[in-house]
Amino acid sequence: MPLLVVGSIALDSVHTPTEAREDVLGGSAVYFSYAASYFTGVKLVGVVGEDWPSEHTAMLKSRNVDTAGLEIVKGGETFRWTGKYQSNMNDRDTLEVHLNVLEDFSPTLPADFTRTPFLFLANGAPSTQIKVLEQMTGPKLVVADTMDLWIEIARDDLEAMLKKVDGLVLNDSEAKKLTEEENLVKAGRKVLEMGPKFVVLKKGEHGAMFFSEHETYVMPAYPTEHVIDPTGAGDSFAGGMMGYLAEKNDFSPATLKEAMAYGTVVASFNVEDFSLEKMKKIERAEVDARFKEYRQMLSF
Repeated sequence: MPLLVVGSIALDSVHTPTEAREDVLGGSAVYFSYAASYFTGVKLVGVVGEDWPSEHTAMLKSRNVDTAGLEIVKGGETFRWTGKYQSNMNDRDTLEVHLNVLEDFSPTLPADFTRTPFLFLANGAPSTQIKVLEQMTGPKLVVADTMDLWIEIARDDLEAMLKKVDGLVLNDSEAKKLTEEENLVKAGRKVLEMGPKFVVLKKGEHGAMFFSEHETYVMPAYPTEHVIDPTGAGDSFAGGMMGYLAEKNDFSPATLKEAMAYGTVVASFNVEDFSLEKMKKIERAEVDARFKEYRQMLSF
């Protein structure tokens, strides 16, 4: 089944303890779309400026990503982010952020996009996420992402959005901030009380936790020896998870667990190079092979 994502598109400058890359392709919607494209067709909605390289659009189209919702602002500049990772490759410092065209982004969905059955609201202002939801016609599954900024400055909008979605993806520190609970189990269950039917707490190199009314479990990270660039790992995880759910046209408990495993596997490829470079070198067969290996690791 088709999958729609609305989120940021960026040109990133990434510094690690050993290397750096300037103006590489990034943004939540980009990482999500590429990861999901291993499983299903993707409809992308986002905004860029005139400095946006056309070859990036061509690359996305080659991955069965429909870019009819890609807005190019004449005279504008694309959202840019510069970050530096610490030696542990988990902690990073944001050195520069230039919102540019993203600051005034107010998405209007193409007519055929509004009927897409699976929707992912990538990280963005909750008011923007709600505006997207208001344009949709009967989606089967809606999952959103968020971050600490919106918890701090748009709490009311965020709480309103949480009542309208089926699932929420966020990292462990954000869950603690949102719920004011230090214990992650308590935090996860408290988020459920805010509206979503299920919650996924991302824990970086320590995997992810899943919460629903009926079950709670931990999905460990795939053991990746060479972490080159963790940028976009969370978005790649979400793309793999949602892509698999859309492919199966199912979000039963068993399928959700498989989807989280696939998300974990796709994210493990993403961190092995800068930007999308590693994911461009693999196809579904490699994803399935690592999934099989990962599944065997979890057997006991």
